[in-house]
Amino acid sequence: MQHTNQHIDQLLQRCKKGEQSAQCEIYKRYYKAMFNTAIRILNNSFDAEDMMQESFLIAFTKLGTFKGEVTFGSWLKRIVINKCLTQLKKNKRFDEVKMEIVKHVSIDEDKSDYSTIKVESILNWMNELKDNYRIALTLHLIEGYDYEEVSEIMNISYENSRTTISRAKSKLRTILNQKMINA
Repeated sequence: MQHTNQHIDQLLQRCKKGEQSAQCEIYKRYYKAMFNTAIRILNNSFDAEDMMQESFLIAFTKLGTFKGEVTFGSWLKRIVINKCLTQLKKNKRFDEVKMEIVKHVSIDEDKSDYSTIKVESILNWMNELKDNYRIALTLHLIEGYDYEEVSEIMNISYENSRTTISRAKSKLRTILNQKMINA
């Protein structure tokens, strides 16, 4: 890991000097992960490809602002997420939904066995969720952001972040149960 970080740092230094070969190497290392992030948010491969490309351009032009406080991959992923959310807002496919503040959300314990369901199927069924649910779940469960980070990224309150994720999980459980019954 240490060797890889040093190598990335060297590539980033070369990128700052404008070396295209270093930019190509960075692109090759990160494009699949960034495309996957974009497609999970945008749910459209053409838009995802565009936003990923624009994100790399932004990253390369703003490389001087990268301070190394997080890994380059995390910094780049945040750029991709922000570009994708901006794109959704432009397309008016991501409407902010105001929700009441919920102090305590009781969740019934789910006794269903989901172990036989393939991950690919769950990811496909997530696409049936409303955009704000799908995005919140993607950021939280797949990208690993906590509730506070999700609230910042989606520009909603912490309480709404928790509520949205809870409701999204509940809705996904309903979809999974329906699919299991129909299978």
